[in-house]
Amino acid sequence: MIGVRTMTAVSKILAMQILIVAIVASGFFLWGAGQSFISSVLGGGVAIIPNLYFALKVSSSTGQDAKKVVRTFYVGESAKLILTAVMFFLVFQWPEVKIMPLMAGFVAALTVFWFALIIRL
Repeated sequence: MIGVRTMTAVSKILAMQILIVAIVASGFFLWGAGQSFISSVLGGGVAIIPNLYFALKVSSSTGQDAKKVVRTFYVGESAKLILTAVMFFLVFQWPEVKIMPLMAGFVAALTVFWFALIIRL
């Protein structure tokens, strides 16, 4: 098993995003709202999956010259934004999606970045 000390900062952030979304979704589950639970998980997924793509894209540029790293960063960030928009579009096609839990899951996952800066993961 991988110890917390051996995880990279990116791995820690992604793990914390999954944990936070699980906590938020559990709250909706315990509240007794099945559709809200699913919506919050979907919102978390809309945040986590593009971040995972970006992390994989940027990590593939390790060891390259600075110009290629910057280009990979911009391409990865652009693709991440497009992927997020496409995923939101797809999620909104589901008629039973609940907006507030969806956004709660999405925002909860994104707040991990803010706290990562504060606690220096």
